[in-house]
Amino acid sequence: MPKNEASLIKQLQSDTDKNVAFKTLISLYKERLYWHIRNIVKSHDDADDVLQNTFIKVFKNIKNFKAESQLYSWLYRIATNEAITHLNKNAKRKNINNEEAQELAINNLQSDVYFEGDAIQLKLQKAIATLPEKQQLVFNMKYFQDLKYSELSEILDTSEGALKASYHIAAKKIEAFLKDN
Repeated sequence: MPKNEASLIKQLQSDTDKNVAFKTLISLYKERLYWHIRNIVKSHDDADDVLQNTFIKVFKNIKNFKAESQLYSWLYRIATNEAITHLNKNAKRKNINNEEAQELAINNLQSDVYFEGDAIQLKLQKAIATLPEKQQLVFNMKYFQDLKYSELSEILDTSEGALKASYHIAAKKIEAFLKDN
C-alpha cells in the first residue's frame, strides 16, 4: 500500500481529520468512480445518485476498512454493489426484470443530454447490455477503465483465471453482436 494511501486511511479513520481527508478522498476518486458507475447504470442522473450513495456508505463505514486490499479496490467494490442495488431496485419499482431494465437504460441513452457517444458507442452499449451481469462488470472494468485482472480480482472477489475467461467470452459475444447488427 502506498505511504500516502496509508496516511489518508489513517486520517479518514480518525475523528479529528476525517472531514478534510474525506474531501481529499472524493477529489481523488470521484471521477473514476463516476465513470465506473455510469458504465453500469448508464444514466448520468442515476450515476450521480449512486456515486453520492457510495460516498455516504464509505463515510459511514471507513472505520471498518482493514486495509487488507487497496483503498480504491474497496471503493470500487462499494460502488459496484451500490450500482447493482440501484439497478435491482429500479427494475423492481418498474416491475420489470433486470434485462428489461438494461434495455430501457440503453434506449434512454439516446435521449440523455450527457451521453456524448456516437452511433458506434451506442451499438457497443447495446452489445454490452446483452451480456450477463458479471460479464458486463468484467468487460466494463477491463475495457473502459483498463483495470488489471489482479485489481478486478480484489474488487469482484473472483479468481484472475475466471475473470480472464469471463472477459474473453464477453468480448466474443460483443464481437458477434456487432457483426450481426
